[in-house]
Amino acid sequence: MNVLVAVATKHGSTYEIAEEIVQELKAEGYAVELRSADDIADVTGYDAVILGSAVYAGNWLPEAKQFIERNHRKLAELPVWVFSSGPLGSHNPQPHDDPARLAAPLGEVLVRDHKVFVGKLNVTDLGLAERLIVLAVRAPEGDFRDWDEIHMWAQKIARELQSVPAL
Repeated sequence: MNVLVAVATKHGSTYEIAEEIVQELKAEGYAVELRSADDIADVTGYDAVILGSAVYAGNWLPEAKQFIERNHRKLAELPVWVFSSGPLGSHNPQPHDDPARLAAPLGEVLVRDHKVFVGKLNVTDLGLAERLIVLAVRAPEGDFRDWDEIHMWAQKIARELQSVPAL
């Protein structure tokens, strides 16, 4: 079974989440390829797709949306899981992103699960405009990702893949 993990990231945090998902699936014996969403012209040859995107200003990155546009017809024929990375904070992560609204570009594609993971903010990685926004909204700095939650979600996908017929 060939699984594609496509990711749209701005500063690398979402890519690091995708790397952990890939490692979990490989440990379960799946052939997994991790690629940037903007580097994939066609999902032909994959039996399942996991798409992840960072969330900025309440939306997925353009690379994730363009990936969906290019592959919409084929994605509708495959099992698809999606994840978003963006809320910040440890006790009540903000903002509360609505998974259905974030995944709206998928349209009729049946998404088996959409997980919103808390993200990471390192102000030194940001440009001036981004720093001003962070300051204005008082976004907390730090790495708030829950690696156990990420691993459990990847293990859940691995179990679900057992019932997916290879193409």
